Amino acid sequence: MSRIGESRPFIPVRIAVLTVSDSRDRATDRSGDLLEERITRAGHVLAARAILRDERAEIAAQLRAWCADDGIDAILTTGGTGLTGRDVTVEAHRDVYEKEIEAFGTVFTHVSMAKIGTSAVQSRACGGVAQGTYLFALPGSPGACKDAWDEILERQFDYRHMPCNFVEIMPRLDEHLRRK
Repeated sequence: MSRIGESRPFIPVRIAVLTVSDSRDRATDRSGDLLEERITRAGHVLAARAILRDERAEIAAQLRAWCADDGIDAILTTGGTGLTGRDVTVEAHRDVYEKEIEAFGTVFTHVSMAKIGTSAVQSRACGGVAQGTYLFALPGSPGACKDAWDEILERQFDYRHMPCNFVEIMPRLDEHLRRK
């Protein structure tokens, strides 16, 4: 089972947070605030934070810009993962991904089922990798962001988490770009 390897050092991850919403601003962005608090409390670095409207091209452009930034290791977006016509965050993420982390959505659904039952089917949370950067699209509710961080991402962004975690393979995420 999973555990913390006490002999391993903690390695801070530089994480950017993007809120996708047509109605939220900095003063009303509870999900972005929650993620910022969780990230810094865990000992990681908030590398960037922004809010964008539900516009697929703009979201994808911001994701690509942050993926190209050497000061950002991971990106968490919140909002735009539902089923309505304006929910385009998942499509924007998939425009950017080089590889999708299919199990993230599955594990998130499992976690959500324990909290909200069959309503979990309405989320399209997803994860992937691009340019050596992790990207995760989380629902817009603070409860869903809390569940994703507390039950999945906090452990996977902790190098001490055993038997494996995202941090230990970070140096190899873009190895295909370095081949000669």
